[in-house]
Amino acid sequence: MTQGLEPGVNLDATDRSDACFISRPSLREVPRQLTGEGQVALHETHKHAAPLAVRAVPSHCRCMTLTDAPPAPRLGSIDLARSLAIVAMVIYHFTFDLALFGFIARDTMFQPFWYYSARLIAGSFLFLMGISLWLAHGQGIRWPAFWRRWAKLAAAALLVTIASIWLVPVGPIWFGILHAMAVIALIGLIALRLPWPVTLALAAVFFAAAWGPRFAALDPLWLVWIGLAETRPMMGDYIPLIPWTAPALAGIATAKALRLDLWRGTPPTPLTRAIAFPSRHSLLIYLLQQPVLFGLIYAYIWVSG
Repeated sequence: MTQGLEPGVNLDATDRSDACFISRPSLREVPRQLTGEGQVALHETHKHAAPLAVRAVPSHCRCMTLTDAPPAPRLGSIDLARSLAIVAMVIYHFTFDLALFGFIARDTMFQPFWYYSARLIAGSFLFLMGISLWLAHGQGIRWPAFWRRWAKLAAAALLVTIASIWLVPVGPIWFGILHAMAVIALIGLIALRLPWPVTLALAAVFFAAAWGPRFAALDPLWLVWIGLAETRPMMGDYIPLIPWTAPALAGIATAKALRLDLWRGTPPTPLTRAIAFPSRHSLLIYLLQQPVLFGLIYAYIWVSG
């Protein structure tokens, strides 16, 4: 299986907690001239208005009012890419379900096109997750926002594991795309502080390690998340850290090298909102797609008699 996220997937740099703000003092404060580094001059306002004082702040801070700090527009190209990945994911899973129910050849998903499609879709989600992680936290980790998003990913991963134990007891999902995204997000926090060539080199190491030696000692189920076991575990969705950390790190490196955090998005329009809808709700779509597709197939079977 594959997953739409983004982590990051819905992550975007809209918080402005590092900015400085204009504050309004009490009426007893009198405008006066301040001197010294990091201070500003206070000017007399309209004689009928309360004086407005600007808090002395370090020179590196950016000043704005509490009401004049609009969220940064989303990058439409990122939303478009993630939405396309989500559409591709749904098409893949629908084809998988058609083969599962016998509407098409049961070996369809083993054909090269679908085999590599699954990997390209998963890789695209992780690459976009890396980009989103940089856009949201590249200039400073917003811990409350990060942990909220991470908790949703972890809870969704646990839900997928529980559901798979019930529905597919012969091959439950112990470490699928959501589990990988939750762990890789933590690794990505370290990569945010590294120079982008170093991050890209680490991505190459994770990718190349998949073609290195395998170890029987890593075969136990509680070690399958590493990805270097001799025997592939029976899972419908298996995304170990090796090599799948690579596309996420490559996304971080790409976003950092291109300084995507400085690119300006365009104001939203009805069209861009429609395009961004799958991107903004990728986790929900991932969780609901199979129940919906199964429901449609069962409904067709019931109607067709």
